Amino acid sequence: MAEIDERLDRVRELLKDPDFLAGNGLSNEVNIRICCYDAADEMRVRHFIKQIMADQSMPCHLKEKNLYEIFLSCCEDKRILNRMGQMEERKGKDVLQKQIEKAITVKDYVNKICGKPFEKGDVILLTGIGDVFPFMRVHMLLEALQPKVGAVPILVMYPGVFDGRYLKLFDRLPANPYYRAFNVV
Repeated sequence: MAEIDERLDRVRELLKDPDFLAGNGLSNEVNIRICCYDAADEMRVRHFIKQIMADQSMPCHLKEKNLYEIFLSCCEDKRILNRMGQMEERKGKDVLQKQIEKAITVKDYVNKICGKPFEKGDVILLTGIGDVFPFMRVHMLLEALQPKVGAVPILVMYPGVFDGRYLKLFDRLPANPYYRAFNVV
């Protein structure tokens, strides 16, 4: 428990860091930070997110974008949410997954995240990464988001590991290459 608390304290400090908020010192790289944690610490991380979202002393405007909530909203928009259980029952989970991946694209997520314009001082906080698996992979989303958000910093709360080159969800699934982010810790 102490390790995750220390890591989350570093996240809080990062969100107060003027260099992070301004994107300074990145050598022309995009301002994406990934906070990795053990999936067993999910409830602690969720509690922390509630705290920082309510913290009025933050020098930035956190814009939490929960990918699972976005997924459900996209399912409702496409009018498939109520039919998913029946489809899985009739055709199986693999067919359901393929149908959902066709129906809800990375572009749909990006459109929901970028629905309202961002302002100076905003920070995008991506959550719900583990909840939305296997329907969305964060490395694909980050690649699509980069050109849309410009200089807006992105903080990803990631239940897995990131070694600077590969993201490995839950520290169990096959790693996906992604090199344009920095570890918080």
